[in-house]
Amino acid sequence: MQNINNPKWVVKLPYIIALTLAGGILLGASIFGGHNAKNGTLGKGINKYREVLMWVDNSYVDSVDTDTLVDYSIKKMLEKLDPHTAYFPPKEAVQARTQLESGFDGIGVEFNIFNDSLFVISPMIGGPSESVGIMAGDAILKANGTNLTGKNLTSALVFNSLRGPRGSEVKLEIGRKGQKQPLNFTVKRDRIPSFSIDAGYMIDAKTGFIKVTRFSESTYEEFRTIVGSLKSQGMKQLILDLRGNGGGYKDRAEKMADELLSGEKVIVSTDGKGTQYDSKTFTKFEGQFEQGSVIVLVDEGSASASEIVAGALQDHDRALVVGRRSFGKGLVQMPINLSDGSELRLTISRYYTPSGRSIQKPYSLGGDEKYDQDYAKRLKNGEMFNADSIKQNKKMTYKTDNGRLVYGGGGIMPDVFVARDTTQMSNYLYQLWSTSSIRAYAFKYALTHKASLEKQDFNVFLKTFVVNETMLNEMVKTATENGVKLKESEYQRSKPLIKYQIKAYIARQIWQKKANSGLNNEYYQVMNPTDETLMKALALMPKVSETISKH
Repeated sequence: MQNINNPKWVVKLPYIIALTLAGGILLGASIFGGHNAKNGTLGKGINKYREVLMWVDNSYVDSVDTDTLVDYSIKKMLEKLDPHTAYFPPKEAVQARTQLESGFDGIGVEFNIFNDSLFVISPMIGGPSESVGIMAGDAILKANGTNLTGKNLTSALVFNSLRGPRGSEVKLEIGRKGQKQPLNFTVKRDRIPSFSIDAGYMIDAKTGFIKVTRFSESTYEEFRTIVGSLKSQGMKQLILDLRGNGGGYKDRAEKMADELLSGEKVIVSTDGKGTQYDSKTFTKFEGQFEQGSVIVLVDEGSASASEIVAGALQDHDRALVVGRRSFGKGLVQMPINLSDGSELRLTISRYYTPSGRSIQKPYSLGGDEKYDQDYAKRLKNGEMFNADSIKQNKKMTYKTDNGRLVYGGGGIMPDVFVARDTTQMSNYLYQLWSTSSIRAYAFKYALTHKASLEKQDFNVFLKTFVVNETMLNEMVKTATENGVKLKESEYQRSKPLIKYQIKAYIARQIWQKKANSGLNNEYYQVMNPTDETLMKALALMPKVSETISKH
């Protein structure tokens, strides 16, 4: 069973629903079981839908695309269900699955779409594009003759153009600053590894830091490898960063929790219609890090599988949870592959943490708009900045193993709240991010100074390298060329953070490990001292055992 968190898509169903009544009944029976009364009602509904569609197709005054009508009707039908049931037509299904796979076939570039143009943020180190000479800042104008500029440029078009079977070739037309004429490259596609853990390093002599960005096919294997490596370096305590992790495969989350929990304990249970999708998952094996303090970092972007891990560790008093209230997704989706390659992700059960709480935030059938506005509501009521603004449901009170109170019905509430830091945020900074101006400048600087930088040890760079005013002025110039107008007061407000990010991206470009590691340790080692939540966690680490034993 898999737990997948994804946004809704407009669905294009490849075949007109229920070309025969028998086919419709078979679909109902395979999903819902053999309930005769319900199947009879379902059959009547399918018949009615088929009749209407046939009348429209045969007799409506204008010619219509029945596929489009089906698309619209399926979309409207799904809007009457929960916010997480979704359909993916064939092409979108492939793209969605790729996000959770351990790799894909492509050319190996990180890209950004800006001003109707496709820019290379960074070619993957050791990847196909880097090997032929494609550079950060290049604009990809065409791929195998397909135009990749203009208002029709979308991420879907980029994926369809650049990804393809391993070993196949794609001819790229590249625009590069300083070159009057476009450059032509032929790139042979290869397997591009996709990693779900972005960092794993020792913060100090005994504290490990692991940042997990999603729960994909390879997450558990990545986690085991990194934990083993950090233990060999002397790790005695762990900070597990699940902030911004929107979830993924449920079983990978269960295995991660199992690595940290000792004895025979419940990790998570599920309850669906009838007993078909009911389950209870227990710890099964001796994990690599069952002893030693653990702190889990969460925020409003931590959802689904992330909440399974945080909830299990919190309920068993294995970890201190630090940050802000998590997203609140306690529904399980099962992916159902349809015959044409499309996919239905159907909500089949609710999951419950070991104490018995469902952390699913309130929703109403068909109430997508209100559900999607939850983040804005949190901002408005002040809960991002003040723990007292968080309204817990006092009727949904549970207790951890040690008797500490925890609440259901609205995400994982951290044991220690850390407010969102906005002191250096500004609209100018947001524009720098949206245009990738900081990254573009940093990568250009790194390439220009590559020879001298590579002679340094990273730790020397970390301690001694300073982003000076000349570099900042050059970054501002880069941003101006990207259409970002300088706002002096906002620039001064964000300046300290801009300096850190320039340095971090330079470190990433020069010292990032080879393509098969996937870790951005150097980037995080530069940036993490600016992270208030992480710094709070470090300060709390000596008191973890004492804090989680209180009740």
